[in-house]
Amino acid sequence: MFTLPGLESLAMHSTDPPTAMIVPVQSAHRAVWSQLYAAFADSQSVAQTKAMRERVWAWLQDPAHPVEGLIALNVGKRPIGLAHFRVFPCPLSAAEALFLDDLYVDRMARGQGIGAALLAALQAEAVRRGLPLVRWSTLPQNAAACALYDRLAVRVDHLLYDLPARSAF
Repeated sequence: MFTLPGLESLAMHSTDPPTAMIVPVQSAHRAVWSQLYAAFADSQSVAQTKAMRERVWAWLQDPAHPVEGLIALNVGKRPIGLAHFRVFPCPLSAAEALFLDDLYVDRMARGQGIGAALLAALQAEAVRRGLPLVRWSTLPQNAAACALYDRLAVRVDHLLYDLPARSAF
């Protein structure tokens, strides 16, 4: 289980105890993780198949694969959120950092500091590994997430592009 130094500085700035425990993804989380990840894909308008989720699950269970996962558990220990991340190189700064690929909180658990708790766990993990930052992208129309991110992180002025491998020049 992750200890979350810094969680108190990120999660809702209150004296209330955290409403979630953040742990690495474990095999016992498989079924609920799959439901959460399917809901995340749907929220992103991504057509995702069961086979695609099975592939990502296999990555998360493979210690040699770069993708890692965290699960947020409520006080009843039911998974209510997830984060997928990986270390990536930053050649210009001659450093590595954490990249947050996916962050999702169950609709019924939103507004309780779960997203902030997942980000705090990622920040703590970056510190533990001696990495300078956690980076991610989001959809600009995701107003609630952007409000959280604007409060906790620095927005950068970079655009994100995808160049399909089959693209002709």
